[in-house]
Amino acid sequence: STFFSYFRFLGYICHYYKLMYLGMKKIFIPLVASVLTLSLASCSDDTKDSHSGAEGKGGVYMGGVMRLNEVEAFKSLNPIAVNEIVGFHIGGQLFEGLVKFDQNDLSIIPAIARSWESNADQTEWTFHIRQGVKFHADACFADGKGRELKASDVKYCFDKLCTADPNNAQFDVTFKDRVVGANEAFEASKTGKALNVSGIKVVNDTTLTITLKTPFAGFLNIMAMPGCWIYPKEAADKYALDLRIHPVGTGPFYLETLKEGEVLIMKKNQDYYGVDKDGNRLPYLDGLKYTFIREKKAEILEFKSGNLDMVYRLPVEIVPEILGDLEHAKDRKTEFQILNSTAFNTNYLGFNTESDVFSKKEVRLAFNFAIDRHKIADFTLQGEGNAGDYGIVPYVEAFEKDGYDFKGLKGYTLDVAKAKDYLKKAGYPDGKGFPKLTLQINSGGGNNILIAEVVQKMLKENLNVDIEINTVPFAEHIEQVTSGKVDFFRFAWIADYPDPETFLTIFYGQHVPANATEKSFINYTRFKNARFDSLFAASFTEPDKAKRYAMLSKAEQVLLDEAPFMPIFYDENYRLEQLNVRNFPENAMNYMDLSVVYLIPKDKMPKK
Repeated sequence: STFFSYFRFLGYICHYYKLMYLGMKKIFIPLVASVLTLSLASCSDDTKDSHSGAEGKGGVYMGGVMRLNEVEAFKSLNPIAVNEIVGFHIGGQLFEGLVKFDQNDLSIIPAIARSWESNADQTEWTFHIRQGVKFHADACFADGKGRELKASDVKYCFDKLCTADPNNAQFDVTFKDRVVGANEAFEASKTGKALNVSGIKVVNDTTLTITLKTPFAGFLNIMAMPGCWIYPKEAADKYALDLRIHPVGTGPFYLETLKEGEVLIMKKNQDYYGVDKDGNRLPYLDGLKYTFIREKKAEILEFKSGNLDMVYRLPVEIVPEILGDLEHAKDRKTEFQILNSTAFNTNYLGFNTESDVFSKKEVRLAFNFAIDRHKIADFTLQGEGNAGDYGIVPYVEAFEKDGYDFKGLKGYTLDVAKAKDYLKKAGYPDGKGFPKLTLQINSGGGNNILIAEVVQKMLKENLNVDIEINTVPFAEHIEQVTSGKVDFFRFAWIADYPDPETFLTIFYGQHVPANATEKSFINYTRFKNARFDSLFAASFTEPDKAKRYAMLSKAEQVLLDEAPFMPIFYDENYRLEQLNVRNFPENAMNYMDLSVVYLIPKDKMPKK
């Protein structure tokens, strides 16, 4: 129609701007702004943006208080309970593991461990821990001061990771089925028996060994995940369940003030071990301030007013306004930056495959073929996302070069006749007798309601199926989905590490609890398929990356044939930064290491 042709034209214009401008590493966008002074007096007088830090090599100032916002509150800062992006972003500044990601290229770099090595078949790993790494000063210690971390602390945390706990969301994606003795310790803990993980051994205060059941190509990536962050036993003993809001780690910042859902303030960890290549101590920043403004438009206004230093995930209605500013660059007096990168992020709708209606594969396939993903990407998202043609693994050129067969995958395209036929086979011809369903989505995502409404309309028009939409806070959404209380739900999966496996693992049958009343933290759809599980498990021990990726792509085809989910779109990362933000590169996982970021004082900015 003329209406959609007009919007498709707008989509082409948007894509043109992306190709012309957003493909660059940084774009300088002039924007009229009223710059306001940051004041944290309501929370802590001595965390004002005073720029009390030192100058780096060549007299370049390194410091400042960085102001960030999350549109959702975190669920938990207890490392083994972190299973959402806000907890990952915030916790990553407070905790570290033996290794971590480099935010430039997502390679593995040393953290608490200064070095490591493995035996010939990579089943035994030895980690050498830095001397002088200290936990944050906290009341959990007898003298209130942070003590030095030892290998026994790492052993303690890894044993806790392998302990049954209603809040343990990390065991399934870290040590389960991989580390010798992990499964046995987990099962024993269900009966109240504390069993040390036999494959994790303390050699001395600075040396730890981990023995794997079989070689696993992605082991170091696993070691960078939240479940492997290190904290002291004293904190776990003192705070128990309240560890979720009393984080005590070894990271570059420590928690100073927390008002849940309102503000979180961190200060520079003066005892942090890190230094840069010029000998400057890390972190550069004096502190961090997180606010929790839930509305994206309000968040953008705060950024424009100078009250935030960075925002990410731009709502589609904001994009034309930002792109439009490019045409008026010479008339503007102030500037900001846009950073853009492909995201390891798939947005999908999940089916509870243990529910009455979605236990039928034909219903799941009918829903998938009734959706026009390209229309959603072009019109609803206005080009700010790519149609979910491939499946759960987003297209990544490096994956394809290493053997992942994206071109060979048979996904879903709009086919109304096929969709109706599948629904008829399921026993609901033309939608007759089909139960009224609720699609549950979480608040806080700018596009969530828009996409849900379009899907609702397409299912009604193409299948005569009625869908209601229910919006709940993210923490409540996760709780209900993991508990199996929701049959049809919105979710997005962001890679834990750069490998196709991290997407496919959310459908691995071994992650589904035997008891239907237990939480399913990773396999939200509770999908089980012997062929998928066989291919996925076989990839664990395949040392050849090309063969391993070929196995994983075959596993994904099984997934597409069985349809436990509806891929909708693959995200792109867009981030706005003030011009005085330095050393803060974008990456596909939106991983943030704020220990190396700093702010240039406004009065020391280069003059144009």
